[in-house]
This record gives sequence, C-alpha cells and structure tokens, in this order.
Amino acid sequence: MILDSFQLTGKVAIVTGCNTGLGQGMARALAQAGADIVGVNVSEPDETREQIEALGRRFLDLRANLSDISCLEGLVNEAKALSGRIDILVNNAGIIRREDAIKFSEKDWDDVIDLNLKTVFFFSQAVARQFIAQGSGGKIINVASMLSFQGGVRVPSYTASKSGVMGITRLMANEWAAQKINVNAIAPGYMATNNTAALRADEGRNASILERIPAGRWGTPDDLAGPVVFLASAASDYVNGYTVAVDGGWLAR
Repeated sequence: MILDSFQLTGKVAIVTGCNTGLGQGMARALAQAGADIVGVNVSEPDETREQIEALGRRFLDLRANLSDISCLEGLVNEAKALSGRIDILVNNAGIIRREDAIKFSEKDWDDVIDLNLKTVFFFSQAVARQFIAQGSGGKIINVASMLSFQGGVRVPSYTASKSGVMGITRLMANEWAAQKINVNAIAPGYMATNNTAALRADEGRNASILERIPAGRWGTPDDLAGPVVFLASAASDYVNGYTVAVDGGWLAR
C-alpha cells in the first residue's frame, strides 16, 4: 500500500536546531511517522523532547556549536549510539544577520556562511560516509529559503548561504544518488515562528506580506510536516536534488 512508503518506523533521524520553530515541527513530524530523533542544539530542547517521547519515540539530546565543523564526526558517532545507525539528516540550524549591503561586516558574512552553508555541506558529508558504510543509503534534507530563489534586501550573507544550499543540494544529489542517498531541500516561505514575531506585529508589514501570499496566511511548522516526511521516506526514492518551496504560493505570485 502506498501509505506504507511514508512510514519511518525503526529509522533514526538527526535534526539540527530542533529546540523550537520549524526544526521542532519537522522533528515532531518525523517522530509521528515512526522515527527516533537525535536533536543537535545549542540549548536545552525540553519541549521537543517531551513531544517526541509522548509519541513513544526515543530522543537523544546532543549539544554542539555547529559553526565549528570539528564537532561533526563526533556527533555522527554519538548519534549512532541510539541504535547503531543513521537514516536521515535534516540540516535545519541556521542564523540570519540584517544590515544594508553597503555597511555589511565581514564577521556577519562569515558567521552566517559558516553555519548556514559550510556546516550543511560538511555535516552532509560526514553522514553520507556513514550511509555508505551502512550500505543501505539514506536521506539528507537541507533547509533552503525563498531567498534561494530571490535576492531579498539587507540580508546579503543569508541570501548567499541559502542560494548556496540549493546549489550544493544539487551537487550532492548528483554525486551520491548512485549510493542510494537522496539529497533534497525544503524552502519555507513566511512562517509564524519566534523569528518572525516582529514582522507579524508590524501591522503594515504584516499586511503587505499577506497580500503577496496567495494562501492568505502565514505558514506554520506543521505545514512542513508532509514535505519532510515525504523527503525522508521511501516515497521519495526517485526524487534527487530538488528544492521544494513550502510558501503558500509566494514564489508563484
């Protein structure tokens, strides 16, 4: 039956930045589909742990500063302790810095590029090596953005990083598909999370955003549930190098 292809029972998924927001929503969705979760965060993911364990799934709490790629091999080894294998990686952790391009600093450039792009590549590389060693393939899901497709304003390093995420998603898919490793990305639109609270509180800005979204509403973490489970499951075994926009139609407008 087709619904069986979406089941993740017995799978282990690493999800970075899952203590709140979109990462938490994706971790919860993967657990609902049957996966055990390895959360990689800089702060205590108490709420996420409670949600995952309430679903009867296991949650392994790992802490790391993902801007430093020296921790990545250790994280892979620790993640294997949950059940001896890894099946899914969701590269969600990321940051943004806002400033006019004419005044943008080298530090704000490097901080964003290091976490949003460099770490995404090297964590994917480390997990792909584990997939190959296991001999059973695996799924890598990167978090891109509408700014993978558009320029934006006042976010030069974020735009560069998310454009890069879409590019390396294609590159990794090209090289690793033969090893049964699927690499794809999700590009969220305007989502109602802590990061967008100020935008939603600004009456004029909120109205202009909603006017541009055909669906007429902000997205929620639950809107990523279907796409992330699809890309993590056998249902997407012939989907490689694609970036799925989950944006209420923003890019179509």
